[in-house]
Amino acid sequence: MKEVAFRLHKGDDLRQSIEEKCVQLKIDTAVVLSAVGCVYELKIRLADAREYLHLKRDHEIVSMTGTVSRGKAHLHIALSDEEGRCIGGHLEKGCLINTTCEVVLGALEDYVSERAFDEDTGYDEINFKEAYHD
Repeated sequence: MKEVAFRLHKGDDLRQSIEEKCVQLKIDTAVVLSAVGCVYELKIRLADAREYLHLKRDHEIVSMTGTVSRGKAHLHIALSDEEGRCIGGHLEKGCLINTTCEVVLGALEDYVSERAFDEDTGYDEINFKEAYHD
């Protein structure tokens, strides 16, 4: 695994920035190792996969996990508000960084991934395959 670390700045879109960084660095498959920072606007899809929460308030990133496959991210995020209440869900584009966000990704050099429709879930799901090295 090769680590990639970068900092996002005020106004950067968290999900879009991660996807773009992987494309820029030609990373096929990656996992989020860490993301520390805050947002002033958030957009997440809730657990029922139909409703979205879009808030324009400051939140701290408490945790983020997920994968990136060929420039497409599947990320889950937990955030806390000014009273320490936590919310979370599927990170969507539109989650905008406030002061900073430090992101560390792990590029999986021994794996490649592809997305394929899964009839059981109704979504394009990531399939991981071991990469063969000569």
